[in-house]
Amino acid sequence: MSFPKHRGRRLRSTPAVRALAGETRLCAADFIHPIFVVEEASAAGPIASMPGVSRLTLQQLDAEIERILNLGIRSVLLFGIPVLKDATASSALSDRSIVAAAIERIRKATDRLAIITDVCLCSYTDHGHCGVIKKEKVDNDATIELLAKVALVHAQAGAHVVAPSAMMDGQVAAIRERLDHAGFIDTCILSYAVKYASSFYGPFREAADSKPSFGDRRGYQMAPTNAGEALNEARTDLEEGADIIMVKPALPYLDVIRRVRDTFPGAPLVAYQVSGEYSMIKAAAERGWLDERLIAMEALTAIKRAGADRIITYFAPAASKWLAEMP
Repeated sequence: MSFPKHRGRRLRSTPAVRALAGETRLCAADFIHPIFVVEEASAAGPIASMPGVSRLTLQQLDAEIERILNLGIRSVLLFGIPVLKDATASSALSDRSIVAAAIERIRKATDRLAIITDVCLCSYTDHGHCGVIKKEKVDNDATIELLAKVALVHAQAGAHVVAPSAMMDGQVAAIRERLDHAGFIDTCILSYAVKYASSFYGPFREAADSKPSFGDRRGYQMAPTNAGEALNEARTDLEEGADIIMVKPALPYLDVIRRVRDTFPGAPLVAYQVSGEYSMIKAAAERGWLDERLIAMEALTAIKRAGADRIITYFAPAASKWLAEMP
């Protein structure tokens, strides 16, 4: 019996040969580690719907930063949970905000981390929406003015990258103008350019205490039915001055990641493996239905294979440890 000269199995014969022929490679520097920082110590502690993830106080940040640096992680994404919530997210605008304090603490501890900050209002408003409410709707133009102010607060505190996530039209342009006018021309903007109105965000809303008190966010986040719209959103944000763009969620939208990557090959692209993606794997693993390590690493590999340069993931510490343990 004759065979063709090419045998695909030759390149799958041993772990070493498979590694030699591997097309997609992960490393700890690919991961961006999300951190929830609370203003009130009583709000700190494990997040029930996200096993292995906790909300931290400022004092607990020191140990967390040391831990992830030792694992090879070089980027963090900060979310703040304040004590005061009101209709205009006033606590987010203060130069003594919880995120500003966290930035300053990290900057004093190390210069080896890229500090990214989420720029949104949902955790700071008493209604849980991402902006100013007028006539029971989020007012776009009033909101982007506040977002620009929040971004400047973060830049002044020392953030390397600000990441607007509210999905307001014109938010990137407003933030770029405000930062440049204040002299922060080197502060980067990572835009949540393609953010879907997804059901995968549920655990995050517990973590960030940001569940809307009425309605939903479908009026400003994208419909899961649309992929072509993602290209318009990404293009608009790049034209407005975004340095990096994001697709969120990740695994249910691999096709969108690939389309954005192919359409904008020169733009740095981040994908966010969101809380629901994380919690589903953790829950199945706790029940013995799936192998957590194998499934998590397969999912992360798929996200990078689809075209993401970096991945925001709650698996960042565990995945970095698993990679270090590989022969």
